[in-house]
Amino acid sequence: MSNYLVVFLGSGLGGVLRYGLGGLIQHAWGPTFPLGTLFVNLTGCLGIGFCAAAFSGVVLVREEIRIGILIGVFGGYTTFSSFGRETLALVHDSEWFRAALYVFLTNGLGLLAVWLGHATASRIYGLGAP
Repeated sequence: MSNYLVVFLGSGLGGVLRYGLGGLIQHAWGPTFPLGTLFVNLTGCLGIGFCAAAFSGVVLVREEIRIGILIGVFGGYTTFSSFGRETLALVHDSEWFRAALYVFLTNGLGLLAVWLGHATASRIYGLGAP
């Protein structure tokens, strides 16, 4: 099976899981704090950390299955999990500066990009604050 196909199928499953679980938790908690998103991000990080270690150690799986789960399912569930795994890989390689830079750029530029996108749409469409 093509790697693109397993990523496609896995990301669809991950997206449905994110929507379902995140929405269920958010509905139960209420709108005062994004607990649904936090839950998804944290469980995604836990899951990708576990699977990445297991798949490279005692649980050997075929490459397309590993790609389908790590990139597809977890990528569809939350890209924050990939960010965490990649940062940890830099730390394990003693690439402290690169790890810190990656964290800073991802968070800082990510927030800036969200603001810029919102400001652009607000200017074009006359929208208010989110």
